[in-house]
Formats: sequence, C-alpha cells, structure tokens
Amino acid sequence: MSAELDLDSHSLRVVDAIAEHGSITAAADALGYSQPAISQHLKRLDQRIGMPVVERVGRGVRLTEAGLVLARHARPVIRALDAAAGELAELTGLRSGRVRLAAFPSASPTIVPRLLAAMTARHPGINISYIEAEPPEAVSAVREGKADLALTFSYPGDRVDPHTESAHGLRAEVLSREEMMLVLPAGHERAASETVDVATLAGEAWIAGCPRCRGHLLELCDAGGFTPRIGYETDNFLAVMSMVAAGLGVAMLPTLAIESAGTPAGVVVRPTSNRNHRTIHVVTTPGATHVPAIAATLRVLEELTTTPTGVDASTN
Repeated sequence: MSAELDLDSHSLRVVDAIAEHGSITAAADALGYSQPAISQHLKRLDQRIGMPVVERVGRGVRLTEAGLVLARHARPVIRALDAAAGELAELTGLRSGRVRLAAFPSASPTIVPRLLAAMTARHPGINISYIEAEPPEAVSAVREGKADLALTFSYPGDRVDPHTESAHGLRAEVLSREEMMLVLPAGHERAASETVDVATLAGEAWIAGCPRCRGHLLELCDAGGFTPRIGYETDNFLAVMSMVAAGLGVAMLPTLAIESAGTPAGVVVRPTSNRNHRTIHVVTTPGATHVPAIAATLRVLEELTTTPTGVDASTN
C-alpha cells in the first residue's frame, strides 16, 4: 500500500502541531493529548510510511525531510477538513465549531469581550480562542494558519499598511472608522476648544504609544510642519492618561483606548480639527467564510462594529 493512502487527518494535525510549536510536548499540549500518546502515534506513523517523521537533536526534536513534506501539505488539508466539518456543523445548527481570533490591544477590553459575549449567547457551541497581537503580527497569524480572524487597523496614508503587501492573497474587510482623539491636561490653553489643530501643539511634549501609532503621530505632525518632541513612550493607555493628568505632556489615542482607560480627572479629550481617524479591518483567508463558525463570528463582529466609534469630546 502506498504511503499516501496510509495518511490520516490526525497524523497531519500531529505533524503540523510539531512544526508550529517546535516540540512533542508543546504539540501535545496544543492538541490536548499526553506527550506519550503523541510519541506513540509518531511511532505508528513512522511504521506506516516506512521512514521517521522526527529525529532527536540534543534534548529536542526536529522534523525530518519526510516530516517537512507532511508539514508542508498538512495546513491546506487541515483547513479543508475544518471547512467540511464547519459545513456539517451548519447542518446541525452551529452546535459546534472553533474560531481562533487575533486582535490589537485596544480591542481586547472593548470589541473582543462584546464579541465573545454575543457569540456565547447566540452560538454557545462555538469555541473562540483569542490572542492579542498588533496588526502586522495578527495578519501573519492568519497567513500562517495560526488564526482564523484578525482584527487590525490602519491609518490614512500609512507608509506601513498591514493591508497591502503583507495581506496580499488574504481577504481584508473594512468594519468601521475610529476617530483619533487628542488627550490634553484640563488646564491646557486648548482644552476649551471644540476641536484642536495638531499644528498648535508643536511646542508640547508628547507621550507616544505603540510603534505604528508613534509612526502615525510623526506623519501627522510632519504634515503640521513640526517634529514632535516625544518625552515618553508607553503602550499602556492608563499610563498615558495618568501622565497627561500629571501635566507631563499631551497625547493622541484612538477612541477604543479611551473607552478602555476612561478619562480621569484633570484630563480632557478633544477631536482634531481635521477629524483624524483610523480604519478597523477584519482579515481572513479567502475561503474562511465558507466555514460556518467563522461566518457566524464575522456576522456578529460586523453588527458590533457598524457604528463608528467615538467619545464625548466634552468629557473632562
């Protein structure tokens, strides 16, 4: 009997897990099996195909040439099987299914909990796992088969847009527009303005966020004719708010971050005069919508994000 006829989906999942996680123990944890069970399965697989799939290297293992061949073909086969299983689940009313979600940090305390709660209420049989990742890493997770859906964002005129070359061949859908807001000390001379021109803040110290947000701030200030003097950098939204309240500088945050952190005493939030914003996207593989559990998650996600996010600019 030829080797390919002796292959089964479980063997492919085992090899794929070893390729992804780098060890038998980590693969066993990811698949929910014991390490001895995975080792025994590998021995049986070696016997069926007539050659080893893994080899010992020091205290660890690595895939042999045969293992690499199986790993290369495993991912598309697993996706096809998951799609078939998902369609069968659709026939039984979405009583089962699995969705792996990746999303950017400010979505973690806002969009993601609402999505998980809505999915639990509507489709309790669908199991959703979640990892937090910045847009480039989230897009890579979808491409590498480590995530089914990636919530991402991009800025107008981004020089590093995760939805161009990095997402080539993937499906990127715009969900909503999220306004970027200026965060100022309550006693700031611009605090009473309804909107604030970024150019008027040229002399201020700035508190910058994540690398992509910092890049956007630099581009925005450059368009305003100045280079911002960045005194502090932190991805922690609460820390940004506290620093602004302490008079250490001004900042620009997306409304989801402000929603998450809240607006403490001593801080005001104002829109920019040009209504600066970023766009929220969801990225999937082209065939992902054929998997009912993923399609159901997308529908709920679209419902939750159809209204542009914003905050009350009068908050202080």
